[in-house]
Amino acid sequence: MTSFIIAYILLSLAVFFVINRLFLRRKKVKPVDTKEQVVEETPVYDHQAEKVTYEQPIKTHVEPAQPEVIYNSSTRSTHEKIEPEYSEEVIYDSEAARTHEEVETATASTEESPREAAAHAHGPNLTFGKNITIPKIITALMIGMFIAILNQTLINVALPVLINDFGITTSTAQWLTTGFMLVNGILVPISAFLIQRFTYRQLFMTAMMFFTVGSLICAIAGNFPMMMVGRLTQAVGAGILMPLGTNIFMSIFPPDKRGAAMGMMGIAFILAPAIGPTLTGWVIQNYHWNVMFYGMFIIGAIALLIGSVWFKIAQPTHNAKLDIPGVIFSTIGFGSILYGFSEAGNKGWDSPVVDSTIIIGLIFVGLFVYRELSMKNPMMDLSTLKYSGFSFTTLINIIVTMALFGGMILLPIYLQSIRGFSPLDSGLLLLPGSLLMGLMGPIAGRLFDKVGIKPLAIFGLAIMTYATWELTKLNMDTPYSHILGIYILRSFGMAFIMMPIMTAGMNSLPGRLIPHGNAFSNTIRQLAGSIGTAILVTVMTQQTSAHIGDIANSLDKTNPAVMNQIQQAGQAVGSDALGTQMMLGRMQQLATINGINDAFWVATVLSALAFILSFFLKGKDHYRSDEA
Repeated sequence: MTSFIIAYILLSLAVFFVINRLFLRRKKVKPVDTKEQVVEETPVYDHQAEKVTYEQPIKTHVEPAQPEVIYNSSTRSTHEKIEPEYSEEVIYDSEAARTHEEVETATASTEESPREAAAHAHGPNLTFGKNITIPKIITALMIGMFIAILNQTLINVALPVLINDFGITTSTAQWLTTGFMLVNGILVPISAFLIQRFTYRQLFMTAMMFFTVGSLICAIAGNFPMMMVGRLTQAVGAGILMPLGTNIFMSIFPPDKRGAAMGMMGIAFILAPAIGPTLTGWVIQNYHWNVMFYGMFIIGAIALLIGSVWFKIAQPTHNAKLDIPGVIFSTIGFGSILYGFSEAGNKGWDSPVVDSTIIIGLIFVGLFVYRELSMKNPMMDLSTLKYSGFSFTTLINIIVTMALFGGMILLPIYLQSIRGFSPLDSGLLLLPGSLLMGLMGPIAGRLFDKVGIKPLAIFGLAIMTYATWELTKLNMDTPYSHILGIYILRSFGMAFIMMPIMTAGMNSLPGRLIPHGNAFSNTIRQLAGSIGTAILVTVMTQQTSAHIGDIANSLDKTNPAVMNQIQQAGQAVGSDALGTQMMLGRMQQLATINGINDAFWVATVLSALAFILSFFLKGKDHYRSDEA
């Protein structure tokens, strides 16, 4: 246990050191010259053409006015005062000043300049490259996010093959998944710091570089240590890329357009995990496992190439300092909790490793929270929880994530371990529902923009709760088509809640807190997924043991009916001993199905709780912050 903690801390510090050294050569943001008030070019966003143009200011001479304190819009958070020293006033073309439909007057005023209006429309003062449009930026970002999320689900199906090829145990091979998750647990909490320190373009290109190099290392790996190095390198890229994507979508799109935009991003979040198991099963059946990593390397290289040409977007940054104690506390805290709950399903809650890691994690998370609350410039600003729109939607999101992630692991166990379906057949059963969920994402997003979160949450959670309840009725003879239909219905309901509830929470925050809210939300969702999975797997395991005992007690060999069944089974295989063994195997299957049904009951209760809470969501205007 001690060696695990020491190795984990050293790994965390090494990751941070490498990232900071890579970014130290970044191009620094040119400080604002206090003697210059006239900006040569001002970016103006054209909603119809979906691109940024630049309008030249028209200078006119006016009489000198009394000095007035003006705050530069790109440094409003630091309140950097600029003393005007010009007797010239900048007047902008009235059409160019109309950057948002909420601007009632297009003429420049002392209250809000066109540049500030653009900042309100697009979050921070975003800088776009020449001839760079929003669709180009989104295309590059979506390719990167899709392949990064796809990578997280590929390895699970390939683990049995890797165990044989590398000659390792199952527990050792599991570190290919656990290690990836832990590195994500290191990077997600500090994503707000990274976005303050480095530009969107720097973060995207660095994340894709890590991921692409990691994919190549995995593809050529001939042993487990090399494969582990590749997976950890991939995880660094994915850990940066996931929160970055949400922040970019929230910055580019105004609040009334974010629902449809986040629905589009949901395609990557939903389709990639759906395609992953099916794709991996097909590759392993027809080719060598390293083919899938070569494929990710090629797509990663394409994303890097496209990003170098199209992903030219930056936001104002400042020389934020990394809070080393906060990093250590969050790394050990969140990482230990994630590890503890992920191992609880395998080793049981009475395992010393599980109990000790969870306790250590809780202690360090407490230290992390105390430090963040006491700091003037925290790494993760927990004041986001003061906004009820964010905190309440986050609570619902936690409950839904627990039910979703736990349910996703139960169904493959039933299909493959009990019903005997191949991994490919199991993946194909889950694929249509996930595809529907991805296709419905943009539609649900547009509905969110029009009607708000409450109607969508009530509708989606009602369907999800009913479909989860239907999964409590599984048996040995449940038709494949029936399971397929129920899963499609469940996915349809989830499409109306997953991305919209996250978008509603982000919309509730002022622009300066969105990176912090995103870091908090992603960290909590990871914890919720691990906790939900651990709880449902534990329920399944314990209830399976209980059901075996109940079935064994009911089987009395003096009962003529039971003896008749054993004799019939023995005649079928030519031996009473084999007949008894078959009966015991049948008992194990029935007990496992009952255990899975009990676990789905817990998932149903969680979904029903979220459904009840959805009635307490507020109207559309509550989830739109007017603060800058």
